[in-house]
Amino acid sequence: MDYVTAVPHPRTEAAGPARSGRRSLAVALLCGALGAAVALLATRQRWAEGTATVAGGTFPLTARGSDVTGVPAALAIVGLAALVAVFAVRRAGRLLVAALLALSGAGIVAAALVAASDSSALDEKAAQASGDTSATVAALSHTGWPYVAAAGGALILLAGLLALRFGNRWPAMSGRYERGADRPRRTARPVDPERPEELWKALDRGEDPTGS
Repeated sequence: MDYVTAVPHPRTEAAGPARSGRRSLAVALLCGALGAAVALLATRQRWAEGTATVAGGTFPLTARGSDVTGVPAALAIVGLAALVAVFAVRRAGRLLVAALLALSGAGIVAAALVAASDSSALDEKAAQASGDTSATVAALSHTGWPYVAAAGGALILLAGLLALRFGNRWPAMSGRYERGADRPRRTARPVDPERPEELWKALDRGEDPTGS
């Protein structure tokens, strides 16, 4: 009895990496864009609050994320720009941009966690409100928004790691035009000058209907 051995088709073998590339691209885009939006939103929220003593009374003070540190917002913008730039470069350039994307996310996480217990912004406001440069804030408390910013940074970090791992399978913005430039030009077909519709079709194809 003869046995037939199935030989895998080349298209079937290439389909796996293509599918994983598309999935990783979709996940990276979602994580990067969402992470930047979350980090930017979190920096505009209240991160800390407390009171200062002014003229024998207490004065409430609040500090937003942008008052405490400007690093998460700045790195979120850098990460968003790097996410777009990943598709404009190839090979070594793509690796460098992907690394910048990952470092932006890691920097947001580190800065947000460090600032989660920072009281310097409120101390400065307490000194301004009381007129005493040595004044400090009292009844200090922190919100959960710094950790939300850190979560946004983690999403950007994940997008960068995906770009480093699977970025070589992603398309580039200029790929279509480069393929078009490498493709040989078609030879113009002869056009019957007595048929105007053929003249128009030749012009639409970018051909010279005169044949010169």
